[in-house]
Amino acid sequence: MEWMTTVSALVRARADDDRPGLLFEGRSWTWREHTAEAAARAAYYETVRPANGPPHIGVLLENVPEYSFWLAAAALGRFVLVGLNASRKGDGLLEDVAATDCHLVLTDRPELFEGVGIRVLDPHEIAYTPADLPATEAQNDDLYLLIFTSGTTGSPKAVMCSQGKIATQGLGLTWRVNLTAEDVSYLSMPLFHSNAVIAGWSPSLAVGATMALKRKFSASSFIDDCRAVGATFANYVGTPLSYVLAQPARPDDADNPLIRVFGNEGAPADLERFATRFGCQVMDGFGSTEGGISITKVEDTPPGALGKSSGGDVRILDSETGEEKAVAVFDADGRLANAEDAVGELVNMDGPMAFEGYWNAPDDTAHRNREGRYWSGDLGYRDADGFLYFAGRSLDRLRVGGENFPAAPVARLMTRHPQVVEAVVYAVPDATAGDQLMAAVVPADGFDPAEFARWVASQPDASRTWVPRYLRVGEVPKTATGKVLVRQLSQQRWDADGVWLRAGDTMRPLTEDDRVALEKAFADSGRPLLRPVGPP
Repeated sequence: MEWMTTVSALVRARADDDRPGLLFEGRSWTWREHTAEAAARAAYYETVRPANGPPHIGVLLENVPEYSFWLAAAALGRFVLVGLNASRKGDGLLEDVAATDCHLVLTDRPELFEGVGIRVLDPHEIAYTPADLPATEAQNDDLYLLIFTSGTTGSPKAVMCSQGKIATQGLGLTWRVNLTAEDVSYLSMPLFHSNAVIAGWSPSLAVGATMALKRKFSASSFIDDCRAVGATFANYVGTPLSYVLAQPARPDDADNPLIRVFGNEGAPADLERFATRFGCQVMDGFGSTEGGISITKVEDTPPGALGKSSGGDVRILDSETGEEKAVAVFDADGRLANAEDAVGELVNMDGPMAFEGYWNAPDDTAHRNREGRYWSGDLGYRDADGFLYFAGRSLDRLRVGGENFPAAPVARLMTRHPQVVEAVVYAVPDATAGDQLMAAVVPADGFDPAEFARWVASQPDASRTWVPRYLRVGEVPKTATGKVLVRQLSQQRWDADGVWLRAGDTMRPLTEDDRVALEKAFADSGRPLLRPVGPP
């Protein structure tokens, strides 16, 4: 794919810009000052750059100014930042450092890296010396960032992102959302993730908009923060909008400076609710860190649909045969009637597009780029008008009572319930054969599990198999970017607090006696109740 420019060029363009560039907890820096801070850090890095081995440094920080300065410094100095995720504690975090060949880690939490065997520095304690911009300009294909996938269903992989990719995608988003130098961008999504860099930091840098950093996302302070800094634009990934909507409504909710909000994979039921309640435009898309598939909502996109491809010829293929799946058929109630024939893998027939590969993982890269196509690992289906729908990740399928169906449409239906902030649907084993449906919901005030089960059963577009046999009520395990760790939920199954059991038409708390009875039922049926292996 052809890239238009580099992040280094975007940073250099701000060198003489005296407009506000960065706001953080009562302090401010102009873009000229921000660029100077970056140049000083690029010069410092030359004193520690390894003579041999890749120039990779890990960064584990909240959204603080040092993160932004070092993002710009890496572009100027042509070295590579590796975004580290603090939720990957212990061995997982150390494995990420080793897998990406970091020779240095910048963090204000050095205790997390004891015994790593590499240098660990607090960037706030380094004495930086003012310096000129580097004489050598970066190239479009210079490796710039290693960004880990979320690892919701498997081990995280480090996606390679060049300077050209980040700069071009950032520029593209400025056109899509009409971002200008007059805007203030509120950045509360973690900067180690692609959404924050591509949909927040890079676009703001590209046009000289003011960036207002928030250490980490807070639903309760989101709107008040936007008011305090005058934010006209904000980005999100996943469920933040749902959590903001779960805050108590106030008469002045719409009295805020937000004009537009852009993100990925927001709950369909919440997009219009957020726009109406807070008086702004919400633009939602679908994509991944890899960048092989991008889907955008267009005019007349049906409820629940992702939209249409905005990059390449995206089709629904059978993962095993490579054959194209059938067009989705919906019954009179809007329910997918031919899931077995219609659901398949989202595949870009035009190749990898913005995907530049995984670091030091040629087999994983080749698996994504089979037969000259980009295989996303995501499930979907397509209607007769060409609109694409998300059906879950590659493992998010269930077979309940002989019916095969994807998890995502069931979760979308559940999020329509007025007391459900977030819903996740996944399979747990049945004692006889197939699966039972388990759902985990994050509740709002007034949530009643028994009423919820009756509500699901009453929905005209719900199959009888969609009523959860097991219901987990409470917070769910997540990555630092807010994505649910479905793998961990499926491992824990009913061995967790806050689980309810549906017995006939009633829903009641699961007891220890119930767990014992489940173990016995599996033993009696001769179907071993195996515990999943691997990291949670």
